[in-house]
Amino acid sequence: MNSADAIVIGGGLIGSAVAYGLARLGLRPLLIDGADDALRASRANFGLVWVQGKGLDRPEYADWSRQASALWPDFAAELAEQAGSPVPYSRPGGVALALSEDELEQSVALLETLRHQAGGNSYPYEVLDHDRLAAMLPGLGPRVVGGTYCPLDGHTNPLKLLRALHAALIRLGGRYLGGREVTGIAAAPGGYRVDCGNGECFEAGKVAIAAGLGNRKLAAMVGLKVPVGPLWGQIVVTERCQPLFDMPTLHLRQTDEGSFLLGASEQDLGCETPARADAMRDMAARNAAMFPFLEGLQIVRTWSGLRVMTPDGFPIYDRSPSHPGVFVVTGHSGVTTAANHALRLAPWIAEGALPEAIAALGSHRFDVHASAA
Repeated sequence: MNSADAIVIGGGLIGSAVAYGLARLGLRPLLIDGADDALRASRANFGLVWVQGKGLDRPEYADWSRQASALWPDFAAELAEQAGSPVPYSRPGGVALALSEDELEQSVALLETLRHQAGGNSYPYEVLDHDRLAAMLPGLGPRVVGGTYCPLDGHTNPLKLLRALHAALIRLGGRYLGGREVTGIAAAPGGYRVDCGNGECFEAGKVAIAAGLGNRKLAAMVGLKVPVGPLWGQIVVTERCQPLFDMPTLHLRQTDEGSFLLGASEQDLGCETPARADAMRDMAARNAAMFPFLEGLQIVRTWSGLRVMTPDGFPIYDRSPSHPGVFVVTGHSGVTTAANHALRLAPWIAEGALPEAIAALGSHRFDVHASAA
């Protein structure tokens, strides 16, 4: 029981999607997770499957996000069947709302740049005025001057997604071990050994490091530089009410259970995760300006968490040069890219190589040569 075909380190959305993807190929993956008090981005997630605005100056990531969006409908349906539990997912498109003409102009300029950088690839979006948006979003306030709409955007319930990934992994013959801290990764006969302390170790032919903020330390064990750091964010949750609209916005969405989630906060606070009253006030004020009916709803809870960020904001997909069967997977869009991680990245890891199409997302882009220092 101490051997597997592949070991995935990190049981959040990214690691769980990779492990599920390996299991659906017929492999026997082992998913090693940390303790319940670990810093987890997956349980503090807004739940958007979002393409709009992603990939500025990095067209490879813009393509990656579009491809994930295209795979999500079939991915959600298959995962729900394999797990025996629902994966609420909807793709009605998404809207980034603007409270001023300057905001709207900035959004349009960004999307036009992305469309130009996409070259022959499609980057669809529309600019909508207030009246068209009001027809799509009941309760929209008069202060909204317009917005940008992208038909590729959608949303899901990230906690139900995570539960389904774990359930499907186990049903397909994979294993999940929680409460472990990986203390070492080293070459072993026929593959690699992953140590978890107290004499507990596991062996496999492939290893995928997907431990969020822990990737910096773990990747260094196999000769990879993975400069990830925390970026604080907070979410506010209202009481449940009758469904008003299914379309998510960049700052607000109604869940499948009826609550509204208010988001769009970020700050560098290190590894602290306080729930801040000033952030709650600012998010409530902006969202109430967009949707005045929110003022009549009770706030029932709020929580904060840490995004896993690289210096340029894009993910890292790489293979260790010294341990060629060990891969690192990291990023802050674990919901959006879940379909890619399960259906595209996992097969590449199983095969033992990453394609040239995502080479630009490797860790080498952070190397600083002496001539440039």
